[in-house]
Amino acid sequence: MSHILTLIAPPGGLGTAQLNPVRAALAALHADLGAPAWLAPEEAVDLPFAGLAPEQALAAARQALGDAAVDAIATPAEGRRKQLLLADMDSTIVTSETLDELAAFAGLKDKIAAITKRAMNGELDFKSALRERVGMLKGLSTSALEATWQATELMPGARDLLGTMRTHGARCVLVSGGFTFFTGKVAALVGFHEHYSNTLELAGETLAGTVADPILDRDAKLATLKRIAGEMGLPLEATITVGDGANDLAMIQAAGLGVAFHAKPVVASAARAKVDFCGLRALLFAQGYTAAEITSG
Repeated sequence: MSHILTLIAPPGGLGTAQLNPVRAALAALHADLGAPAWLAPEEAVDLPFAGLAPEQALAAARQALGDAAVDAIATPAEGRRKQLLLADMDSTIVTSETLDELAAFAGLKDKIAAITKRAMNGELDFKSALRERVGMLKGLSTSALEATWQATELMPGARDLLGTMRTHGARCVLVSGGFTFFTGKVAALVGFHEHYSNTLELAGETLAGTVADPILDRDAKLATLKRIAGEMGLPLEATITVGDGANDLAMIQAAGLGVAFHAKPVVASAARAKVDFCGLRALLFAQGYTAAEITSG
């Protein structure tokens, strides 16, 4: 079979009640269907198919699933396991927007979060929005950085994603429009090989209200993907990227498997693959890993 449609649900959320309508929808479009292969009981299943464009299969699956909390990702059967991962940090590897949480210590969380939301949905220029938000934090004690970090939580499945891909030889890179203070800690915690982000400038024991140039934005994320893939001698088809904001979209669209993860509308609508209901283990199932192969970092 030329392609695989993977259905993924939160643990315990997938069974024949979801599987059978999807298979029937594909059959109604005259697809050739292979036997379902369970990757994780009641969590993830592969549906091999041929004779149908992946976009058609995906649309049919989503219509058949209706409101069910099940993600569907269609991929070519060949080359499913990727050798390079580039991941966004905020609202992707960690559950929060670290800049918004940092702003809480200045009493500005709501105001800054509103700007973040617009920037992540592509309504504002990323560089200008970043400079504006950081400027509002001028004079904030650097102790707020550590306090923000202590309250930061990993996204469910983050350790599984990194541990499994590293075990199978993939290079894992964290690339964020956030700040090195946080990306360095996240990279060390979950096992990224390297990290790239922006640098907050300091004035003694306070934030200076400025970001060092050059600012890592959408174009820089794409350039990082292409540079590292080139260094490794990999085609972009052998890469996987994941993020949620407009500054992630270019790298999501360029990768062999680019995943919009609980993404903003402008990103979700433009990505070929998206995860709306599940954690980061979904990225492993989309590559054909079974539950038995998953290793936490």
